[in-house]
Amino acid sequence: MTAELVLLIATIVLLLVVAALLGVLLLRRNGAEAAAQRHHLELLDEREDRLNRAETDLARRTDELAARDAELARAEAKRAQALADVAGMSVEQAKAEVVATAEAAVRLEVAQLSRELEATARRDADRVARQLIVTSMQRLAAEQTSDGTVAVVPLPGEEMKGRIIGREGRNIKAFEQVTGVNLLIDETPGTVVLSSFDPHRREVARLTLTELVEDGRIHPARIEDVWERVEGRVEQESVRAAEDALVELGITDLDAGLLPTIGALRFRTSYGQNVLRHSVEAGRIAGLIAAELGLDVATCTRAAFLHDIGKAIPGETSHATAGAALARRYGEHPDIVHAIEAHHNEVEPHTVEAVLVQVADAISGSRPGARAESVELYAKRLQRLEDIAAGHRGVEKAFALQAGREVRVMVAPEQVSDAEATALAREIASQVEAELSYPGSIKVLVVRESRATAMAR
Repeated sequence: MTAELVLLIATIVLLLVVAALLGVLLLRRNGAEAAAQRHHLELLDEREDRLNRAETDLARRTDELAARDAELARAEAKRAQALADVAGMSVEQAKAEVVATAEAAVRLEVAQLSRELEATARRDADRVARQLIVTSMQRLAAEQTSDGTVAVVPLPGEEMKGRIIGREGRNIKAFEQVTGVNLLIDETPGTVVLSSFDPHRREVARLTLTELVEDGRIHPARIEDVWERVEGRVEQESVRAAEDALVELGITDLDAGLLPTIGALRFRTSYGQNVLRHSVEAGRIAGLIAAELGLDVATCTRAAFLHDIGKAIPGETSHATAGAALARRYGEHPDIVHAIEAHHNEVEPHTVEAVLVQVADAISGSRPGARAESVELYAKRLQRLEDIAAGHRGVEKAFALQAGREVRVMVAPEQVSDAEATALAREIASQVEAELSYPGSIKVLVVRESRATAMAR
């Protein structure tokens, strides 16, 4: 009995020693596995930190991953042992499969987080863009008026209407022939109305008639003399208007050769919107947005201001191309030239300044009250009517009058005879019928007038 008891005690002690050794080995293995897992998690943390704009969200999830560390280690050990027992896999193989499964789960979580962050970034970008545009528009505070097609001239008395008409209507006929503007005299007391689709022509006629009324001497020769003088004065005022626009935008180094062209925009309209005011407005909008975006304010303002300069060049089918060529000829920067020619996508924009000019142009033209499409279409039809008449041989001037129901053509008497004048009227009428769509009928009146002038000294 004593020997058996000793043997049993020895066996128990041996089993305890073996169990202790196995526990130590198991603790070391678990420690190594935990260290490897922690190292793996650190690599994942570094990879997550490199994601754009994900620092805040990933920081919150770091604590969650740390809390799962122990549970993941235990699950990995159980899975490794189960795989080793069931499939006959080694511990290393089981460990590799567990690590791969964990990595796939983390990758999926990171991908989902990335999609959430991207969606959030898009929503924030849209909100910031809307806020940026609205802020710029609020700071602009531009007027909401459109140009019309008539001008009213006040008279000192009703007897002045008779002097304007003249004997047998010779004064009013001479005035309309020289200025190309309809002079409407009705029963409205103390006023007469000037009607023309061309703002420049209407303004010159208004100043001419105002000076004639103030002077009191009204006859055909006097009308021509005053009209020529006023025409030169209006051109000077246009240059001053261009200079005022440059001062308003803070542009000081523009070539002086561009001033007459810019000033001519004062009498151009785009769907009823004055082009010079539209250009100034677009320049201010572009400058405000450029300041918000951290771009070059001076370049963006200058490009937006000059984007419609081609509209002052007569006979051009593409004002963007014509304006870019003019700006290039006067030494403007290539980025500004590109922004001008690309603002209607005739050339693909490849600079942020070009895109910003498109945005400023659209904002200025789309605000309430800025444009009236029907007026622009009406003006284009009357302009085309004058162009058709002026395109024939011997025509000196052609004016569309009576809201487009009459086109009055002045021909050179030394080039067109009386018989040819009749044929010319038929040719113009036929071309108008073929090329234009219009309500009612259009009267073509060809005027051939001979004058003899002598000087008594």
